[in-house]
Amino acid sequence: MSTTLDDASLRTLTANRWAMPVMALLSRERGSRFAVIAARFGLSSHSLTRALQHLRDAGWVVPNPGHGHPLRPEYVLTPAGLEVGGACERIMASREKLGLEAADVPRWGLPVVAGLGPDWTRFGMLQSRLAPVTPRALSLTLQTMIGQDLVKRRLEDQFPPLPLYGLTGRGQDLAGAMAG
Repeated sequence: MSTTLDDASLRTLTANRWAMPVMALLSRERGSRFAVIAARFGLSSHSLTRALQHLRDAGWVVPNPGHGHPLRPEYVLTPAGLEVGGACERIMASREKLGLEAADVPRWGLPVVAGLGPDWTRFGMLQSRLAPVTPRALSLTLQTMIGQDLVKRRLEDQFPPLPLYGLTGRGQDLAGAMAG
């Protein structure tokens, strides 16, 4: 199933660093146990508990009502989580292909990639698309994304110079994974 993430879902996923990798794992394996997830990502129990609570609050993950048998998963996706999980699998596969770890993409990184269309975009326009992002957070995110070769910047020759932002080929690959 090919699902496109809406802006609200994308922001919910990026509000917790481990939400998207955990969702992708739960989708790929049709559920998992707490210890398996923690070991897979090298997470502390506190970090994983926060990530799972974040996903439960979003309505995408629930404790397995049939849990108790050692082979049954402890956490499973809800019907809404199945749709989001498929998109997370695609995005994580694209990130792995591009060599991007969880720490390489800042909180607003994926919304920036989704917010930049095929044309060049001004900073103010991008900020209004991504509200409530602060100018500082957007500026730092753009710098990081330029460093990761996902976003490019050019200056329009006028007075004062006008900076414009667009996606590189790598950024377009990642945007394609988010679009489905």
